[in-house]
Amino acid sequence: MDLGLKGLNAIITGGSKGIGRRAADIFADEGANVSICARNLAEVNETATSLAQKGVKSIGRMVNVAEKASLEGWVRESAAALGGIDIVVANVSALAVDDNEDAWKSAFSVDMMHTVRMVNAALPLLGKSSHGAIVIVASVSGREVDFTGPAYGAFKAALAHYSQRLALELAPKNIRVNSVSPGNTYFKGGVWEHIEQNMPDLYAQAIAKNPTGRMATPEEVARGIVFLASPASSFTMGTNLVIDGALTRGVQL
Repeated sequence: MDLGLKGLNAIITGGSKGIGRRAADIFADEGANVSICARNLAEVNETATSLAQKGVKSIGRMVNVAEKASLEGWVRESAAALGGIDIVVANVSALAVDDNEDAWKSAFSVDMMHTVRMVNAALPLLGKSSHGAIVIVASVSGREVDFTGPAYGAFKAALAHYSQRLALELAPKNIRVNSVSPGNTYFKGGVWEHIEQNMPDLYAQAIAKNPTGRMATPEEVARGIVFLASPASSFTMGTNLVIDGALTRGVQL
């Protein structure tokens, strides 16, 4: 299937590893130009170089998405370098799983407000696109109560709600909005590798909860993100795509 992404411009937060990195790779493989940001400069530079080798425009910047000016500056710079913005993927999470006030503050500033600020900064540019699309990465922890912390789940639920509201508001402007809710996703350098190595009982508990007996790969989640963002999904709006290997039991109506 031709996703219709060739020549479009995508920006992705947290694009240097895990789900964000694989989404960036797939966008570039499909011919889209890509701008990514993350906090680790070496990983950002390696990713931008790798993407450019696929024959597309690519830029990468070190950005702390909790800092409003830095995040908005990256959005503007991306638009200037790529020649506009067609696709926005808000992918960063603070992974604030503790049950304390710091976790609530961190989840609010990173998970929630980075998404809101990124969207607001990009909207004038998306309005000029014939294929404007926003994909917000939430989590199955926003669909049901699980073993993550209360702040993490609450703000992931808020992101899905925010995505639905945006979808209704922006559909008349031909800007599509959807969210993706991954289940546990394992990759080298990710939180689940750390848990596997340092909290084996928790890791075993998480594996046992999934009827597939494993966690998702970044590739499996990224494919859903890229499809929702692509013109091939042109009439999909307000959807929360759950990619969890049947981990969650709730019926999504």
